[in-house]
Amino acid sequence: MKGFGDTARFDGMPAHLGVLLQKVDVASGREQLYEDQLPELLRGLAQQTRIESVRASSAIEGVEVAEDRVDRLVQAERPRLRNRNEKEFAGYADAIEELMRDAELAPPDTVLALRMHRRLFAHTRARGGYLKTADNMIVDRGAGGQRQVIFEPPPWQVTEGLLDGLFAGYREALSEETAHPLVLLAALVLDFLAIHPTADGNGRVARLLTTHELLRLGYGVARYVSIEQRIFESKNRYYDTLQRSQERWHEAEHDLWPWTEYLISVLGDAYEDFEQRVASARSSDGLTKQERVQRWVDSSAPDEFKLRDIRRALPGVSDQTIRLALNAHKHGGLLRVEGAGPGAVWIKQSPG
Repeated sequence: MKGFGDTARFDGMPAHLGVLLQKVDVASGREQLYEDQLPELLRGLAQQTRIESVRASSAIEGVEVAEDRVDRLVQAERPRLRNRNEKEFAGYADAIEELMRDAELAPPDTVLALRMHRRLFAHTRARGGYLKTADNMIVDRGAGGQRQVIFEPPPWQVTEGLLDGLFAGYREALSEETAHPLVLLAALVLDFLAIHPTADGNGRVARLLTTHELLRLGYGVARYVSIEQRIFESKNRYYDTLQRSQERWHEAEHDLWPWTEYLISVLGDAYEDFEQRVASARSSDGLTKQERVQRWVDSSAPDEFKLRDIRRALPGVSDQTIRLALNAHKHGGLLRVEGAGPGAVWIKQSPG
């Protein structure tokens, strides 16, 4: 493990990564303008992002719930939780809600990480909010179900010291501007996952810490576009770059850049998505919400799409309005549908 005091760790940054960092910083500078001009749009985006983040970060770890339960489980007044998956899902919803609600986010430390962990498992019988008391391993299950150890974290006895040192080094590196803040954040998350400080939930805590730090560092796009959803959609690359960057981590000879490039590219994609949604909202002035749905279908939708794709593109439009617009297009011969419910696939038809 290389500490943040080893500044050579940040040498040799790929040139194209510097270009991407600059684009991200320019995009982040426009956020305040949008907050002043389009507050209603951003409120809708924030609510949709919260739901997407809970669903995606949970699904990465195999925690999935029925589609018709998702919206209800992220509410403060939720129904009775039926099983372990719903309890963990509700825990992540509570953790995200607390994070988004905080007006002033504190610098990260071990206490914060364990508080997030406690939130995750508050509805279960798991021992949330504590460091591991036995060694754990990062494993991969192949097609035949065989377990393959791909990384062995440090012994449990040294976890607390490593974690305290990690957060202290990160805060000092930010203060001294050792590298770009997003590069430092990538290094923090990589080391956190390598230490694997808890018995379960390490990936979800790492993603909560990522969102926490993006917001604290001024990258507010994490409030309006789900970073977790983009990680879920590219989870093969997520795991691959983590594994590549953790090779020879124990010998302090690992390569930070594959993982760093992945994380910052996800953020760059989120900003592009954010800008597109803002542009779409601006160009929809004067249209009813139903007309906005129909225009999105006509001009922006892929040949096949689902209800959730429209939710993401047009935050603040109710499911009922979306269905009215889709059914009108279906009766007009512009769409056909396969399946029913939230999983139905809508398919564009050629006019005539």
